[in-house]
Amino acid sequence: MIIVVKPKTEQKQIDELVELIGRYGVSVNKWVGAESTVLGLIGDTSRIDVDLISAQDAVERIMKVQEPYKKANRKFHPEDTVVRVGDVAIGDGSVQVIAGPCSVESEEQIIDIAKRVKASGATFLRGGAFKPRTSPYAFQGLKADGLELLLEAKKATGLPIVTEIMRISHLPLFEDVDVIQVGARNMQNFELLKELGHLKKPILLKRGLANTIEEFLMSAEYLMSGGNENVILCERGIRTYETYTRNTLDLAAVAVLKKLSHLPVIVDPSHATGITWLVEPMAKAAIAAGADGLMIEVHNNPKKALSDGAQSITPDAFDTLMKDIAPIKAACGRK
Repeated sequence: MIIVVKPKTEQKQIDELVELIGRYGVSVNKWVGAESTVLGLIGDTSRIDVDLISAQDAVERIMKVQEPYKKANRKFHPEDTVVRVGDVAIGDGSVQVIAGPCSVESEEQIIDIAKRVKASGATFLRGGAFKPRTSPYAFQGLKADGLELLLEAKKATGLPIVTEIMRISHLPLFEDVDVIQVGARNMQNFELLKELGHLKKPILLKRGLANTIEEFLMSAEYLMSGGNENVILCERGIRTYETYTRNTLDLAAVAVLKKLSHLPVIVDPSHATGITWLVEPMAKAAIAAGADGLMIEVHNNPKKALSDGAQSITPDAFDTLMKDIAPIKAACGRK
């Protein structure tokens, strides 16, 4: 249930209203916007005397919310959430680009790529230290050593780093990571989500390859219910009957998520398509669809990459892409 407070209501009246509502045993989340104040009621609202609450001078209107996700719901939080990482903001109308290799392979590799993607305009460095792979025989990442190399690349370039966590016990290793990524395979690892919900560090949550939009938002709800509201949603393609591409990029999900939720949404065209030449057109389409950012896999020698070389673009191709998306951003009124 949502209660919209009348404009220019005094704080004392709002406090009295919150106290009255609290007597019904529900929790009240208050969101103060530029033009109005919204009270989100979470819990069993069936016992609330709606007529009594409606009669209060501070109340403009009451709305019932049917969706199971509350904190991630735009009805509770009408204005867009902006997630800030240092001087970089995601969700403020700009288009941020996260770029780097699927896997950290060596110090020389990650620092070279970091310098080149930064020169082209990337605002974050991505790189996998712990790699979930379909085959147990595939390269699993450099693990803790990979995290150290990412931090070295950050020192060399100043780029904040984004990397994936796979288990709760690894949390102490991620203390200096700027944005923790929850991969598609862990989107419904609820115990992991609960632990990450206790942090204030930004979480990049990827949509599961076979999950609905509502399930995706419910996973975000796990993070937010723990107190962490710094959540970034990432559409990375879903599994359909189509086999030409690695996954099917659901660009409609970008618009749907922006309508249903206030959280920023980025798109990963690399994992969504799995094909190098499709990364550029899908990246452009994602911006046109309203995405707040892109996540692009960049490798200095894709043919020799230890993981996902087929979907990685070269630094030169990334530089061209960044130049090509500039007029699209401008046409869409984006920064």
